[in-house]
Amino acid sequence: MRFLARHRARLALPVFATAILGAALSGCGSGISLDEPIEGPVWRLAQLGNEPVAPGGDAQIQFDRSSGRVSGSGGCNRVSGSFTRSGSALTIGQLASTRMACTDPVRGANEAQFISALQTTASYRLAGPGRLALLDASGRTVATLSSAGR
Repeated sequence: MRFLARHRARLALPVFATAILGAALSGCGSGISLDEPIEGPVWRLAQLGNEPVAPGGDAQIQFDRSSGRVSGSGGCNRVSGSFTRSGSALTIGQLASTRMACTDPVRGANEAQFISALQTTASYRLAGPGRLALLDASGRTVATLSSAGR
């Protein structure tokens, strides 16, 4: 009898420790669900790759879940297209754009790089409250956006 009680106690300890560790680690997570919708807010361009974008730029996008469309501005021109999202996978279809000239060459270059980043997006991750990182197929961050209110 004593042997059985000791054996049960020995088995219970790892199970209990695993449960406690799991509870502790779940509290350490970011609290950000990959299924948190990216649709709705206006996302303003904050970084292209690792380079910050000058404040005051007009580059922004918005995802509309009901239509499956993405629309916004590259900084000089309006852009629109389709998108699909499943979990963390995000694909932006071919984008249509107006063809207005950018008077500021830096703004024009940023717009071209932003549209290219959108077209190469393969997935995303929420990098914090109000922060959306667009990733290419290699998992490299091609653009970081922030929701308009942040």
